[in-house]
Amino acid sequence: MRVMIVDDEELARAVLREFLARHPDVDIVAECANGFEAVKALAELAPDLAFLDIQMPKLDGFEVVELAAGKTRFIFVTAYDQYALKAFDCHALDYLLKPFSQQRFDQALAHARASVGRADDGAAGRMARKAATRRQPLARVLIRDGAKVHVIACDKIDYIVAQDDYVQICAEGQSYLKNQTLAELESQLAPDRFVRVHRSYLLNIDCVSRIEQVSKDSHAAVLRDGTRLPVSKSGYQKVRGLLQ
Repeated sequence: MRVMIVDDEELARAVLREFLARHPDVDIVAECANGFEAVKALAELAPDLAFLDIQMPKLDGFEVVELAAGKTRFIFVTAYDQYALKAFDCHALDYLLKPFSQQRFDQALAHARASVGRADDGAAGRMARKAATRRQPLARVLIRDGAKVHVIACDKIDYIVAQDDYVQICAEGQSYLKNQTLAELESQLAPDRFVRVHRSYLLNIDCVSRIEQVSKDSHAAVLRDGTRLPVSKSGYQKVRGLLQ
């Protein structure tokens, strides 16, 4: 079994190496100290299993899972028990709470052996969608662009446009494509800031300069940079409610 270790603490990585050394059929293909390194290694090496810390610099463990592609399965390894429910919500194989014993580790690895390679083509996609679901509104949006990862603060987003199964996120004069539907992303953003003004447009209300009437039942939102976005009749009522 091909395994990857992701933790920002060298001591924690050393413990995992020591415990894995007792399993000669396990090959450690990569060690990563932050989330960006992990996303790159996951894409390039496609390990069977990753032991993944949650609190890390740059990207946390859940964000790594959201960006992961392929059929890699995950065991979360953390010193904090408050993430357990969320970890299992995104179909983690196990949740190791530091410090853990060799016996507890072996139990998690045995579970992984039984699960890795099991036919389930939709598992990775479901995990990514679950990982993207937050009980609190997103503070930033992650966009994978080949080997690159763009991290966009939500307060920098001007508007978002539906593009079939993708969304085009426009922020500070740049645009980015993300493989997600507009409805899914809307459900993750703060409802008091982002409003669906049209079936294809999600608007950051803080970026609105004014609303202009275009016809009897339609309006346009004029942003601070001069961009004009269509506003439907129902969208206009939402905007008025937030601007009052």
